[in-house]
Amino acid sequence: MRKSTLRIFSLALLTLALALVQAQAKSDFSGTWKIDAAKGDFGPMPPPDSMTQKIVHAEPSVKVNIVQTGGGGDQTYDMSYTTDGKECLNHMGADNEIKTKLTWDGDDLVGDSVGSFEGNDFTAKDRWVLSDGGKTMTVTRHISAGGQDFDMKFVFAKQ
Repeated sequence: MRKSTLRIFSLALLTLALALVQAQAKSDFSGTWKIDAAKGDFGPMPPPDSMTQKIVHAEPSVKVNIVQTGGGGDQTYDMSYTTDGKECLNHMGADNEIKTKLTWDGDDLVGDSVGSFEGNDFTAKDRWVLSDGGKTMTVTRHISAGGQDFDMKFVFAKQ
């Protein structure tokens, strides 16, 4: 009877240890990601001709270099975030300031942003999701600006 109690106790400890490891393991968004515009939804905005995001994710730091052509114009900019919910200040161009709080929701990253783009104030709620064994990244975005609300979806393939 003592051996069976010891086995049950050992199994319980192993189960708890595996649960803790899984709870601590988060998605890693690192990589070079190219947009698949045909799978996206850009709301009232024109789709980009191309967009590449190079992400370096070393928890809790997330750094993103974005290069985009077409759509709303050609742009290259860098964004830096932390996943601990602290406000991070970024700029798109000289005059476009964005404040973002990025947090974990399970394996997904969720961002709440407020900012101004070309003099227009906006809020944005993002959700970053990895799927297909980490080969696909989908970013859904809800934007409120100028009394208008719209949704966007960006689908990226890992290179």
